Amino acid sequence: MDKKAVRSWAMYDWANSAFATIIIAAVMPIFYSKVAANTLAPATATAYWGYTQSISLILVVILSPLLGAIADASNSKKKFLRFFVIMGVLATTLMFTIGEGDWLWASLLLIVGTLGFSGANVFYDAFLSDVAPEKDRDMVSAKGFSYGYVGGGSILALSLALITFHDKVGISSLSATQISFFATGIWWLLFSIPIFRNVHEKKIIQGVKQPPMATALNGFRSVWQTIRAIKQYPELLKFLIAFWFFSDGINTIVKMSVIFGAEIGIGQQDLITALLITQFVGFPCTLFFGKIASKFGSKLTLVITLCVYLFITILGYRMENALDFYILATLVGTVQGGSQALARSIFTRIVPAHRNAEFFGFYGLSGKFAAIFGPAAVAIIGQLTGSNRTGIASVAFFFIVGIIMLFFVNLDKGKEEAEAAVARELNQ
Repeated sequence: MDKKAVRSWAMYDWANSAFATIIIAAVMPIFYSKVAANTLAPATATAYWGYTQSISLILVVILSPLLGAIADASNSKKKFLRFFVIMGVLATTLMFTIGEGDWLWASLLLIVGTLGFSGANVFYDAFLSDVAPEKDRDMVSAKGFSYGYVGGGSILALSLALITFHDKVGISSLSATQISFFATGIWWLLFSIPIFRNVHEKKIIQGVKQPPMATALNGFRSVWQTIRAIKQYPELLKFLIAFWFFSDGINTIVKMSVIFGAEIGIGQQDLITALLITQFVGFPCTLFFGKIASKFGSKLTLVITLCVYLFITILGYRMENALDFYILATLVGTVQGGSQALARSIFTRIVPAHRNAEFFGFYGLSGKFAAIFGPAAVAIIGQLTGSNRTGIASVAFFFIVGIIMLFFVNLDKGKEEAEAAVARELNQ
């Protein structure tokens, strides 16, 4: 195993976690509610935030499997990764221009930025099989998430310091927040350089290289073939359904908890500080769950983390003050990285190796398609009732179904199905 390649791969999580932390989870939700959408009612601002997240993920759902198929056909995972990183970075740096009442402009940039972030993650995840052998993937996957927690936590701490002490450097709180958005884009770009330089995909032997249009058409055909062929991998399909549900729950908590906290009156500094705690709690806990999985198995460990999330949902429904939010954020930090890392490493074991990026496109498709409904449900229920508390409670349903579905997944059988598919391909 190339340790330099592993570190460079993990550093991309350090890079893109700036967007996940500042834009998706911490600073932008508050800024959207209090500044960009300050002309709207609080419940309406929360609903528009949820709709924005859902629209961006619909676009990702449409593109993810197609992108993976084209990348597999053309040996071009890195090219696609670079393209989506640049897209996301440009949208993020332009958030510097968002001012009071600019909720529509903010939503547009959020959609483009999230498309870049999520699209890049399809190819970043697919590189895991290239940088680590199967026996090391739990720990390498966990290392990526742990790097992400430290990276995201570091830029969040810097942003919090700038926003809190803005008067010391002679700028307004608004300008300090805008600068943090610009810095997030630059951070994402700079720390992506190692994966561009040091991580290389395994070349697949193929015939004459096709022109881009032919590759794209083959990509569409491959997507349709994957939809038809996925029934050949029953365990993979069951895992994707489980992932669909629990990923929806996780993503909804990440994307809606801060703006919900702002709606019920928790202060900006408390919200950001609590999420800063999440980042640094997440670093050791992600590695801890990687080790636990090595001893007790990936599936059982994943189920444990999802049970904690179910408890978090109950706390979220009852949340009243800053202390409640601190407790909730700490618990999220305990299991967030572990659950995501374990899901990703489980998937690498039961996916056919020769269709890696294509199926990781479907992995992204499953998670992102799921994530459309959680924020949308919270938004719709919030608008219908005038409060998002009931919507937050509905997230428990996704964790319950996801946990139940996981018990029906046989990982050993799934691995055998994937290996049989590779053998059939080689014998043809």
